[in-house]
Amino acid sequence: DCPGKEGTGGRKRNLTLLRNKLYMGQRRRTEPVVESTTTAGDLGNLRRSQSDRTEYSQKLQEKMAPQVVSSTPATPPQEDEEEVSRRMMAKRVKIIAELMQTEKDYISDLDLCIKEVIQPLRNKQIARFDVDGLFSNIELVHQLSAKLLSLLEEATTDVEPSMQIIGEVFLQIKGPLEDTYKIYCYDHDDAHTMLEYYEKDEELKQHLRDCVQSLK
Repeated sequence: DCPGKEGTGGRKRNLTLLRNKLYMGQRRRTEPVVESTTTAGDLGNLRRSQSDRTEYSQKLQEKMAPQVVSSTPATPPQEDEEEVSRRMMAKRVKIIAELMQTEKDYISDLDLCIKEVIQPLRNKQIARFDVDGLFSNIELVHQLSAKLLSLLEEATTDVEPSMQIIGEVFLQIKGPLEDTYKIYCYDHDDAHTMLEYYEKDEELKQHLRDCVQSLK
């Protein structure tokens, strides 16, 4: 009785069928893609897992290697240990000798500084030149270094390398080292400032040049 309404109902049914067809078609197109993507992802995870296992196996073999070596006969490892011990002892002897030579060179430099710079400047008695302020307690540093070298020589002269106890030397002189260098380091910045001031004065600067020339 109402053609307009029947037309509307038909159009609604047609739209419903069209939506269903489009949905099914879209589903058929997307399902294979999703499935293939998931499969690729699973394979990727599997490959990473296998790589992790290989890396872990290699690390495990490396960690197990010392145990495998320790299970071999005792003679080769003993020879290796003796060789390592010999090399370490030779290295220790070299380090001690280098330490002592460095201390000798340091004492020689301090000795030159005192004889060729500090003492001549003191003898000139320059009113505007504070020698003690510029060089702080460097003469005590010289004495302490000489004492340290003496103790090192005493600990190493006519003593087998394996019996040379060097650490004890530094423990003996630890207190004086701290006390002496504490003062020297504390005065360092002031001495540097003082030197910069003296270098701006041509007369005082010439005295320093004379000392440097004497050293050369």
